[in-house]
Amino acid sequence: MQEIGRLKLSQLQILIAVADCDSFSEAALQLHLTQSAVSYAIATLEENLGVVLFLRGRYGAQLTPVGEQIVDRARQVMYLMQDMVKQANLAKGLHGGQVRISAFRSAATQILPNVIAQFCRLHPAIAVRILEYDDRPEVDAALRKQRTDIGITYLPTSPEFETWELMRDEFVILFPPEFERSHPHLTWEDLTAYPLIMAPDGDGCDAMVYAHCGKHGVQLQPSYQVRSDATIVNMVAQGIGAAISPRLAAEPVPPGVQVYSLPVPLDRVICAAVLTDALLPPAVFAFLDLLKRSLDLR
Repeated sequence: MQEIGRLKLSQLQILIAVADCDSFSEAALQLHLTQSAVSYAIATLEENLGVVLFLRGRYGAQLTPVGEQIVDRARQVMYLMQDMVKQANLAKGLHGGQVRISAFRSAATQILPNVIAQFCRLHPAIAVRILEYDDRPEVDAALRKQRTDIGITYLPTSPEFETWELMRDEFVILFPPEFERSHPHLTWEDLTAYPLIMAPDGDGCDAMVYAHCGKHGVQLQPSYQVRSDATIVNMVAQGIGAAISPRLAAEPVPPGVQVYSLPVPLDRVICAAVLTDALLPPAVFAFLDLLKRSLDLR
């Protein structure tokens, strides 16, 4: 019992994160901790258990055979802890508990604040927690690993999720203030008037744009690749280039920046998602109901 008393839930959380990431540094970023704090937690856990859990090397951290067994049990412990909280929330109904939401950044900024404000007025005893991410894969991963109850994501999603469409977000072209159209209606050729600013390779929204433009014989060649939506929009405002962005991600649009629909329209379908057949407390269903009603989706 003395050895068990030395184990901490925070150590198990860090253990699972390192195992999932195969990296101490990536786990530290995910958990918003320093790498030294993650390394210390794992070293202390290994000392308490008397076994080596990870092989450290230039290619990251790999679980040892006993490490794999320990991680499996750590996941079971964390699942049981989460289940205890869920059962307590069920018992409390709408008189307590929490709603955990993961969302990509523009949805967290533009969609959620108004809904959360309404929800908190209706249910002041329920806490709302938001995890904000750059793109869809991180949102879906948080939901899949049950770090959150609701994910605000966009289609297509995994079959393991049950989804509700919230809104359609149009992709638009952003031009600098001095832009002048060559034709009465915007054409694909107008895109070549300026260097193109896009997100780094692997961005989910840009992948949709590249595929859409490719279907219409347009091969996009970005001159700049920038992660932050706000930075991209401000670069356009300074005349550095043009950009294609979901309208939600472009807001607030700086004065002077010209906004046009694509020559052939394209939308992304933003949705709320939960794990199919997940045991969710009443607070989560209450938030989902308000979210859908707030966006006229009942």
